[in-house]
This record gives sequence, C-alpha cells and structure tokens, in this order.
Amino acid sequence: MERGGRMRRWFIVLVISVATVIWLPSQAASSLRAASPKNSDLRILHSLLRQPEERVDLARAEVVIERMIDPTIDEKATLELLDAWASKVKARFPGRDASSNEAKVALLVSTLYQPGPWNDFHPFSYDLNDELGLSIPGKLMSHYLASRKGNCVSMPVLFVILGQKLGLPVTLATAPHHVFAKYQRDSGEWLNIEATTGGTKSDSKYQAELGITPKAVASGIYLRPLSRRESLLILVGTLMQFYERNRSPEQVMLLTDAALDIDPKNIVALLVRRNAYRRIVYERYAKQYPTPDLMPLSMRDGYMDIYRNQVALARKIENLGWVPETEEHRATYLQSVQQAKAGHQGGGL
Repeated sequence: MERGGRMRRWFIVLVISVATVIWLPSQAASSLRAASPKNSDLRILHSLLRQPEERVDLARAEVVIERMIDPTIDEKATLELLDAWASKVKARFPGRDASSNEAKVALLVSTLYQPGPWNDFHPFSYDLNDELGLSIPGKLMSHYLASRKGNCVSMPVLFVILGQKLGLPVTLATAPHHVFAKYQRDSGEWLNIEATTGGTKSDSKYQAELGITPKAVASGIYLRPLSRRESLLILVGTLMQFYERNRSPEQVMLLTDAALDIDPKNIVALLVRRNAYRRIVYERYAKQYPTPDLMPLSMRDGYMDIYRNQVALARKIENLGWVPETEEHRATYLQSVQQAKAGHQGGGL
C-alpha cells in the first residue's frame, strides 16, 4: 500500500509540474545500458534473434532459452523427445508423406489431445491448477513434455514445433495474455487452432472474448500470423517474466531492447518495458522521496529524462490499440476454468 500510495503522489506532482521542465538531451537509454552490461544470456539471445528467417529452429531456441531460466534442463533429452513426438505423429500418417496437410493437422491434434496408444492413453491437457497460466515452469517445454500439463504458451509452442517438423505451414499468433497456433490451408486461408483444447476458434471469437480492439488488429499487435523470428519472441516473453522476478529492472530493459529490435510493436516487450521503468522510478527515486519536489536538484534531470521516455512509451502502447483487461473478461475466463474443473475435462479449457 505504501509503495502504491507513494507512486500516486509522485504522479500527481509530475502532472502539475511537467510543463515547467526544460528537457536536456536524452540520456536514459545510455545510462540504463551502462548500469547493466550485456551478460551471456543477452549475447546468446542476440545470436538467436538475428538468425536469417529460414534458419530459425523453434525447438532448439526453446531449449536454449529454457536453460537461461533453469540451467539443469537437459537440452539433448528435450530435443530428442520433441523428435520422438514428431515421429509418433508421422507414424500415423496414412500412406506416410502422401497424406494431405489437412489430414496431418487432424492427426497432430488427435495425437496430442485424444487418448490412445499413440500417447499411452495420457493426452496433453491444460493445467487447471494454474488458472491464469502464470507459472513459469508451466511455460517450459521440458516441464510440459514431462507432466503433459501446460498452458497457453507451452501448448501452442509444442503444437507449432511438431507441425513445423512435419512440414506443415503452421506458426504462432497472439492475443491478450494468450498464444495460439495458425495453420495455413492450401487456399491461403489461415485457420486458428486453439492449442489449449485442440479445437478451432475464429478471429472474431478471440476479439469478443478477450476485448481486442479494432485498432489493435489494424496495428498488428494481435491475431496475425508471426514470422519464425517473431515467434521466437513468444519464448523470450517467458524469459522476460523470469527476469522481472529475478533480475534488476535495468537488465529487464536490455532484454526488451533485444525483443523490440526484432518487432518494435511487440506488445509484451512494450508492457514489460513500461513496468521496468516504473520499478526504476520507484527504486531510484520514489522509494527515498515522498514527492519529486523533495528530490535533490542533482537527481531531477536524470529522473525527468526517464519520466519523459516512460510517457512516450505509454502513448505508443495506447496508439497501438492495447487496452487493460477488464474485470468482465477476467471473470468470464475464470468462470470457464471453474466449469472445466467441475466437469473434470481433460482436454483443456
């Protein structure tokens, strides 16, 4: 409560006084970089993200990024298990590679979500104990493969990894607090595959259920099929969540730099960056001084430079069409989870 009240007081004072500030040349980005030099994670991440599109391997990138979160993960074993699951699906193809893409997608869905000898009668399903899908382990492929309980990150990522191994035209797409898969039919039409259930869902359904604005669709922050390099940012999103919990805000900022170099409109990176700015303001300034006018003059230029960048970022997020989640949408989602629990559904939400 004290932190929230202090930040509100800072904001009120700034709204009144900001018009009187004389801005100096921007130093925020350079000061943040100086505060947290690149570490091995960032060097590896830059290497992954700067690969040519055709060389991006989502499976290999997944395990590399997972090891940044949990170094005990067995990279070789995870990759071998992904190959084994692709082989399980391929073994069910009628006439092997001669079957149509439509049939291959259907078999991929049934292999993952319908009990049968192909999955030892133990299908993959949504972890209903992680209602909001916030568990970091639940987003990791190694954990998902071992438990067969996942969320709206690990489930579509596995679907797309296996689909790409099978030569299918599949990729990832995003919605607010959600990730799903897209399959391109021979006609060129994209079909949304809701990987938490193995079903399909239209763009309009996602818009209605998740409160996606027309502006957000037009700006491209939601619902569009992602390139392979852009799909890597889904994995980076989990790393950002880990960094937010375990690293300094300056290190978080550097991670968002890497993501935004690839996709300047990546809304997850933009929102994480916004939160990092807020942490920096609190930790460097608001934690020590109840209001900005009590801050030493020597600190004000540095603070106002950061504040200016924070305001510009907030405007960018708003202009892209992002809106906060409403209580109505949150309540509707949680109700669907409770209904799934009550019905003992094993195939997701």
